[in-house]
Amino acid sequence: MNDTAEITDLDEKKATQLPKPQGYHILCAVPDIEDKFEGSGLIKANETQKNEEILATVLFVVELGPDCYQDTNKFPTGSWCKKGDFVLVRPHTGTRIHIHGKAFRIINDDSVEAVVEDPRGIQRQ
Repeated sequence: MNDTAEITDLDEKKATQLPKPQGYHILCAVPDIEDKFEGSGLIKANETQKNEEILATVLFVVELGPDCYQDTNKFPTGSWCKKGDFVLVRPHTGTRIHIHGKAFRIINDDSVEAVVEDPRGIQRQ
């Protein structure tokens, strides 16, 4: 087996380890946290990076559960987001997990507060 095939097999194995959200839950990826402060080039402490990840308010929608946005009384205008969207949520929202060093969250469908076209530059206050 060549190196390319081994990398592809490893990537496929990692992809199958992502949890499949059930019910009204949404699987989201936490965008990578920068290791340096913007503009200064100073390296962030590990604790600072960890806190930024935990308190992240911008998430990337990976997968929606089968019951997301099905309650027409609660969501009369339909879905608030779709797979591939960047969404804004409150800090500490959802169940936090790590898979192969990548941070994910499982959130409820009604935790989405906004959809963002370009999340670069958005910071939590």
